[in-house]
Amino acid sequence: MSLSFLLNILLDLGITNHNTRHLSQHPDLMRERFAGILGVRLVLVALYASLCLCAGFVLGYGAEQLHLLVWLIVNQALAAMLLYLRSNIAALQRYAQDSLLSVLDRSLLIGMVGWLLWGRDAGGAFRIEWFVWAQTVAYSATVLFAFAMLRRSVDVLPLRWDRGRSWSILRQSFPYALLILLMTFYYRTDTLMLERLLPDGALQAGIYAQAFRFFEACNMFGYLLAGLLLPMFSRLIKSGGAVASLAGMAFRLVWVGTLLAAVIGSVFAHEIMAWRYSEHVEVSAPVFAVLMSCFVAVCTTYVFGTLLTASGDLRTLNILAACGMVLNILLNLVLIPKYQALGAACASLITQVLMAAAQATLAARRFGGWRGMSGTSGPLTYLLVLVGCGAFVHAWSPGLWTGGAVILVTALLAAVATGTLRPAELRQALAFQTAPGKA
Repeated sequence: MSLSFLLNILLDLGITNHNTRHLSQHPDLMRERFAGILGVRLVLVALYASLCLCAGFVLGYGAEQLHLLVWLIVNQALAAMLLYLRSNIAALQRYAQDSLLSVLDRSLLIGMVGWLLWGRDAGGAFRIEWFVWAQTVAYSATVLFAFAMLRRSVDVLPLRWDRGRSWSILRQSFPYALLILLMTFYYRTDTLMLERLLPDGALQAGIYAQAFRFFEACNMFGYLLAGLLLPMFSRLIKSGGAVASLAGMAFRLVWVGTLLAAVIGSVFAHEIMAWRYSEHVEVSAPVFAVLMSCFVAVCTTYVFGTLLTASGDLRTLNILAACGMVLNILLNLVLIPKYQALGAACASLITQVLMAAAQATLAARRFGGWRGMSGTSGPLTYLLVLVGCGAFVHAWSPGLWTGGAVILVTALLAAVATGTLRPAELRQALAFQTAPGKA
């Protein structure tokens, strides 16, 4: 599984993000580009599969492992194809359809695996191959459904390999691929460095992974938001619409939700980790608390980084990502030997906060200032109220469910009272129009 993920950037090379931005601004080009890009992607699938299988042979995989790797390669290819098809649907501003596709494969997978775990009449152990094959079925069904959605918008043309056009597509998408690669380095190097820098590296990496799994599950909400914002920002920039208003609304929405999750995660870190794990909870709970604070910064970059991506400012984003990668590695070298897994979490927090602040500042300068982007007094007041509530609940110690409910109610009231959450603005966003000024 790790090997199939390691090389999966070859399946896309930034084409999906480039396609979303370009077609959002020029939707009339979809019929012309679709078959050509599909041909490029199939060539990339062949390259990816060849390199993965070669790596498997070099690593000494046996026949059973190689058989499983083949199915994992198929799954990664289907997942990448689904993301590309969704980028076309999002570029057409069909956000409801894109949202449906974003959860359809997961819903099918949960249903099938749930039945395999608890619904079968026959006994016996659960085979890992069943999970892989269930993924294949879920991805395949969703890809076919996505093709059906696009059937009226694109011509069914024979796949073609136009060398000149293919190299042009890859050249245009390369900055997006480089950005993804650099961000992956400073987002994923923590576990590897924990393993390599410490005598008990495997144990510390496992402790870090316990907390990181919860953080990554929460992070999916921010990732889905970024997928919706990219075509919106791209279309508004092209049409001269009120980009700052949409960015401000998105930031405030992210600020309300992520701070709520961070405060609950920090106050009840031990209870949440003990709910899932029975070992090393005392050391993984502080790591989880730090990572949930990191969650706020990561989701902030999903808003402002996506805005800068939509504006085509890839050079600046790549410079920032390269700086973030270097900073994260240096911080890990300093903090991991002294603080183990907690040091890796602190390195991530410092890196992500600085990246979020830099991207927010650049976006605010480019698109109309802090007041247009988000305002500061409302979100800052909301932060102070929520932190104060978290401190009160921590001292009170009422338990996870009662304390979580108190923090949730306080957050909702504070968000509306401070103007951080604006119901009228949310209704307007749900009825989003692409005409200028209707952000």
